[in-house]
Amino acid sequence: MSKSVTFYHAGCPVCLSAEHSILQIIDPTVSIDIVHLGDSPDQIAVAEASGVKSVPALVIDGQVLHLNFGASIADLK
Repeated sequence: MSKSVTFYHAGCPVCLSAEHSILQIIDPTVSIDIVHLGDSPDQIAVAEASGVKSVPALVIDGQVLHLNFGASIADLK
């Protein structure tokens, strides 16, 4: 079964720690798109449309999982 998985972050220490943890626990056969919103500000609207309110966040098949709190989407605009 194929899954759509995207990890959004802003590059802060909280986000990088979450990224490291996520990559260790998710099955390595699952393809994860990692989007650094600081480097790709054009993706902020995509993240918002997916329901992301803050980063770090993991979106799996349209379901948003907000992890810890690094920054709100509003702060990244």
